[in-house]
Formats: sequence, C-alpha cells, structure tokens
Amino acid sequence: METIYINDRPIGPNHRPFIIAELSGNHNQSLERALLMVEKAAEAGVDAIKLQTYTAETMTLNVNHSDFVIQDEQSIWKERSLYQLYEEAHTPWEWHETIFNTCKELGVIAFSSPFDSSAVDFLETLDVPCYKVASFECTDLPLIQKIAKTGKPMIISTGMATVSEIDEAVRTAEEAGCKNLILLKCTSTYPATPENSNISTIPHMQKLFGYQVGLSDHTLGVGVPVASVALGATVIEKHFTLARADGGVDAEFSLEPNEFKALVEETKRAWQSLGSVQYGPISEEVKSKQLRRSVYITKDVKAGEVLNQNNIRIIRPGYGLPPKYFNTLIGKRINQDVKSGTPTSWDLIG
Repeated sequence: METIYINDRPIGPNHRPFIIAELSGNHNQSLERALLMVEKAAEAGVDAIKLQTYTAETMTLNVNHSDFVIQDEQSIWKERSLYQLYEEAHTPWEWHETIFNTCKELGVIAFSSPFDSSAVDFLETLDVPCYKVASFECTDLPLIQKIAKTGKPMIISTGMATVSEIDEAVRTAEEAGCKNLILLKCTSTYPATPENSNISTIPHMQKLFGYQVGLSDHTLGVGVPVASVALGATVIEKHFTLARADGGVDAEFSLEPNEFKALVEETKRAWQSLGSVQYGPISEEVKSKQLRRSVYITKDVKAGEVLNQNNIRIIRPGYGLPPKYFNTLIGKRINQDVKSGTPTSWDLIG
C-alpha cells in the first residue's frame, strides 16, 4: 500500500495513525464553541478536524410522514424527525471558512464530509485538501463520482456496506479519477459496542481491495481504536466533544479532550509496538541477559572433587554455563580449587 499525503502529512503503515476529530453537531449551534473545540482538539494532538457539510434541506424533506421520523426504540434520536435532527446538527456553511482558518493557524488539517453535490462545490471554493464520504452515503455513487473528479484524496466509511457495495464505491471512485483512497471499517450504531465492531475485517478489507483501511469508531473509550491499529488501521476517526454533560446530538458517543489525548497517545504506542518480526535479543536487551539463570558453584570445592547437586545449582545471574548443561556437569571432576559463587565454565572441568 502506497503512502498517501494529505497536505504534507504522510498516511500509511510506516507512519503513526492519522487521527481525525469529528466535530459533527457537538458545537450545539455555537460558533464560539466550535472554535473552542478546534483549539482543544489541537491541544489533544489530533491530525485533523472534520466537519459535516449539509443543511436540513439538502439532506431530507420537512414532512411529518413516518418515513421521515426515527422509529428505532434503541436510537438516541428516537421520535426525532430527520429534518429537525439535521437542522439542529448541521454546521452552518458560513462558519466553515472561519473554522478552517483556525485549524490552519493551529497546524491542524481541516476537511469535511459533503452530503450532496452542492456541498462539494462549496467545499471546493475553500480548497479542502481531501474529502470524507459518510457510511450512509457509501452507496451514493453520483456523490462519490463527483468527489473523485476533484482529484483529491478520498476517505470512505463503509458502515452497513456489503462487499459488493464497497466494490461499487471503490470502482466508481477509481473510474472517476481517484488516485488516493482510504476505506474505513465502521459500525453504524450510535453508540457502537466493542462486540459489534468486528475489526478483524480491517486486514481482510485491505487484502480484498488493496487500499489502506482505517476505523471510524462510535464506541466509548479507546480500546477498539488501539486494537484496530494492531490490525493495520492507518486512520482513526472519533467524534469529539468538550463535555458529554453539555449535550449535543452526538455527545453520547463522543470523546472529551483528555480522552482524545489518550487516544492519540495510545494509538501511537500501539503502532510503535508493531515493529517487525524479531527473535533473539535486540541491542537494548543484551544487558538483561546477565539476569538469566546459569550454573554456579555453590560450595567451596577442591581440585579433583566431583560436581553434584550439593555443590552446584542453577541460579541467577547468567555468567555461568547455561542451565541445559546442569545434568552434563553432574559427576564431572573439578581441575582446581574453586570458591563458592564461582560461575561454571568448561575450563574448570577435567
């Protein structure tokens, strides 16, 4: 898999995970809060801030028909109409430039998920460096085609998508000119559970499609993202909030600043720990070999005496003959006087 660059940030197996903080609607319709979120996310060490670019009008219809009302008894948005939900959650388009400029000042990459063609056109005026396709839009092939034609890197979430649907999305992107594509494993439940995350799909998806694969995660905590890095995830996206207690459409499954800092640190550690296949001591371990067990003389012995279980033992440190020679040494004669605490060696035998 080739390294992909978003601005100057390399993304790939040979680089630490690319961490995205999704602001979504947790700004609670306050630009001041949105900018503070950007500041706190930057302090936590994220690589990128992602917005969602849509309006209620571009997402759905303002009708009360049951089709347009969330019926799921388990949903945190139960009985909310889609229009009302998106009206509350959307990030006003007039905020985008200010948020993006603040990100730039703080050294954080800023981009967005467009949800229709008009959003792509708008984001192009802001010269975003890449695009993200949300899981629910993974089957919106005209949108994927539109994004691909910009020639910019594309990240596609695959929540709910079958293999054939992912294949259609990938082929559409490729045929429309996308050269840099990253797929994200995702479970589209809010929140998601570790049991339903199925991150073993990550290496399988890498082999199946030949692209980098990351994780768009809606679980609570950082365990699932850390584990995904161990399975090869190169990108981690999580929802961000200043405080879950403040509420917000996505607050229930979003991480707070201190948790996001832990996410950045622990996923980096997980990536660092992968290393390469290694047997035998690395250079830093050589000194530790001294603390292995070895065979020592444990009583004063005279030249000509026979070694037995009463005058030799397997103990630490490791300056004597290895333990595997203990039984070989039993019955051998010492060729010189030896004090207790002397490490065994073949020079003492015979």
